Amino acid sequence: MRFCKRCLYPENHPLNITFDEEGICSGCRVHEEKDYLDWKPRGEKLRKILEEYRNKSGNNYDCIIPVSGARDSHFIVHTIKNVYGMNPLLVTYNKQYNTDFGIRNLANLRIKFDCDIMTQTINPETVKKITLASIRRMGSIYWHCLAGQTVYPVQVAVKFKIPLIIWGAHQGVDQVGMFSHLDEVEMTRKYRKEHDLMGYEAEDLINDFDEITENDIIGYKYPDDKELERVGVRGIYLNNYIRWDSKAQHEKMIREFEYESNYQTRTFDTYNDVDCFNYSDVHDYIKYCKHGYGKVTDHASREIRLRRMTREEGIELVKKYRNIEPKNLKLFLDWIGITENSFRFLIDQHRNKDIWERDENWNWKLKNDNLPGNEPKEEIDNARLSLVEDKCEFEITPNKRPNYKDDNYILIGKGYYED
Repeated sequence: MRFCKRCLYPENHPLNITFDEEGICSGCRVHEEKDYLDWKPRGEKLRKILEEYRNKSGNNYDCIIPVSGARDSHFIVHTIKNVYGMNPLLVTYNKQYNTDFGIRNLANLRIKFDCDIMTQTINPETVKKITLASIRRMGSIYWHCLAGQTVYPVQVAVKFKIPLIIWGAHQGVDQVGMFSHLDEVEMTRKYRKEHDLMGYEAEDLINDFDEITENDIIGYKYPDDKELERVGVRGIYLNNYIRWDSKAQHEKMIREFEYESNYQTRTFDTYNDVDCFNYSDVHDYIKYCKHGYGKVTDHASREIRLRRMTREEGIELVKKYRNIEPKNLKLFLDWIGITENSFRFLIDQHRNKDIWERDENWNWKLKNDNLPGNEPKEEIDNARLSLVEDKCEFEITPNKRPNYKDDNYILIGKGYYED
């Protein structure tokens, strides 16, 4: 297995990473743009785009912002409302794997920024049925989350005739350099299907075996092109106009708006995905089983590129976290109603056999350990970036409900926020 000589990404990245003649991946090369692009005129370009969509009559919202109780939601809303003066409608898809931290962060977001919010909650029995089908067909417990998060804002845009949707970072740009920031790629049905949804539209799940009907997938169905054209729906990504730095952005939101962080099972990043029991737990474990790497590789590669971490430090973090078993697996299995043996059998069907093999006891193991670090030192040093920070530490904020036992999915959270 070949690895980037700067970050930690392997050549089997599912978004089709490429390597140049120096052994540096396309993601690292595009990431270099963050340090040499002039972001001030790009911010002004964003301002002009927003002005085009500002609702001058005041009888509608200016734009839609998809949000959750984690990720960069606080930063996006702060930027669009406080910095650029827009009046956004917030929309959120209820992923149903909600933690108490996520519910509090979402309430905090709504109240601190004084925004209206719309929430979509699909029938839990329908979600379970779709999730069972997605485990079997794609090896994913998170398909319904990705599908809902990427389609509900578009459905709302069509229904309420709000053409502009503002997303955070484009994964294909920020992770693997699929595009340059200068390409200013926008949200598309094609990218969503091929990458976010692993090649499956909602309609593709309809079948008798899984007992999924047309009615079951209504909440995940993308509007047709005529509806999109009639409203003029457009989805832009902020990271094409603002230098994206998730760690710095979260720390600003912690200081200014009391965003809450929390420990995650399988990564050192305490800021992203605190709203979900499964994302950096069961979902990430499945990612590791399929591709041989997990979120800790994503996060370490990001911090290496942002010059806060050496490649060697990143490798040690990967060694520390990648083999950790998910602590919330029983909670998920009880929710969906299958045994652990059934779950592991289904996931094993999706392992990449080029990197996984059975040992003499019939247990799965990685071929050649699937870790970077064996490349010639001179080549690694030539690819290395100089550090701009001497340590990379993530904060844990004080728990505002220290006596609460957060051990069950919260389907519907409180509509207010407790200080």
